[in-house]
Amino acid sequence: MADVEIKEAVKQKYGEAAKRVAAGAKNSCCGASGCCDTTVDIDPITSNLYSSSETGLVPEEAIKASLGCGNPTALAQLNPGEVVLDLGSGGGIDVLLSARRVGPNGKAYGLDMTDEMLALARANQKKSGLTNVEFLKGEIEHIPLPANSVDVIISNCVINLSADKDQVLREAFRVLKPGGRFAVSDVVVRGEVPEAIRRSLLLWAGCIAGALSDVDYTARLQRAGFQEVEIEPTRVYSIDDARAFLTSAGMDIDAIAPQVEGKFLSAFVRARKPLN
Repeated sequence: MADVEIKEAVKQKYGEAAKRVAAGAKNSCCGASGCCDTTVDIDPITSNLYSSSETGLVPEEAIKASLGCGNPTALAQLNPGEVVLDLGSGGGIDVLLSARRVGPNGKAYGLDMTDEMLALARANQKKSGLTNVEFLKGEIEHIPLPANSVDVIISNCVINLSADKDQVLREAFRVLKPGGRFAVSDVVVRGEVPEAIRRSLLLWAGCIAGALSDVDYTARLQRAGFQEVEIEPTRVYSIDDARAFLTSAGMDIDAIAPQVEGKFLSAFVRARKPLN
């Protein structure tokens, strides 16, 4: 699939997801009927990511629009007065939570390329009453902010959707201030998995089969200039988590289980831009 086709597929899926939330439905990004399905109540990827104390701080629509695989705001170090940027901010849940943590003297930006998600996020901001928030339209490969302007970059299961991850990481490095932190949740592959199975599992896990291996992710971050790279698993997916999806794709689950069990996971990826 060409880069442009991937981008359009992502834009279409997340635009549809925003419309469903606006209409009162809850989204899910896995399930036998496909990506961003509204019929799945328990999603092993997107469920139980936020505590009740966190969900009580944001509008219900921001929670329903959350299609992430982790909770970067809970794991990232965010300090009062800092500037935070969320890549692929969707309905805005991580931006709104970050804005509360950095306080009125800080700033939280959300960047998204989908008009429907931006409209939903801005509506959620208005409901929240937060004024230290700004949602920007743009692509994560071309961040519309100046160099050395951001203290922390967060993202929630979005970088795996990009067809040009090296460009995303270069842009993240560019906009971070010296000493700035990269702190994202993402889908990661650990170890060797047959390509056909890998493709199917990643379609299940992230709608577009683009997750990196932990070794490759580390190497790309280092090539972009980052130091202190760490990848911390936060949720390991079992073969049973994807059983319905893979069965509908015609796969013999019991036969492939030994090749994939424990190799697909959500992870918290940390790195730092050098001070000089």
